[in-house]
Amino acid sequence: MCMEEEIDELCGRAGELALLGVPVFLFQEGADARAEQAFREIARLTRGAYCRFDLSAAGELSELLRAAAAYAAGGVKALNALSARHNSGAQKLLAQMR
Repeated sequence: MCMEEEIDELCGRAGELALLGVPVFLFQEGADARAEQAFREIARLTRGAYCRFDLSAAGELSELLRAAAAYAAGGVKALNALSARHNSGAQKLLAQMR
């Protein structure tokens, strides 16, 4: 099992981040259903994003991390600019943040 924490406790903390306007971006390798449930809910509560990636596709993770970094550096404007350059990670994050 990869999600040992109580989902309600994590969501309470996510709510605190949401009140501060901090989105959470969660990337999951693997298929643990409990982790996915928690990650999706945290992303929803914080207006962040959840994406699953395949460890064999290193490029996919690279694009997701690049997109998260762009958001951290310049917000939605930077994420939109990266998306316009056809970064699939930015496009995935933006789709979930809407």
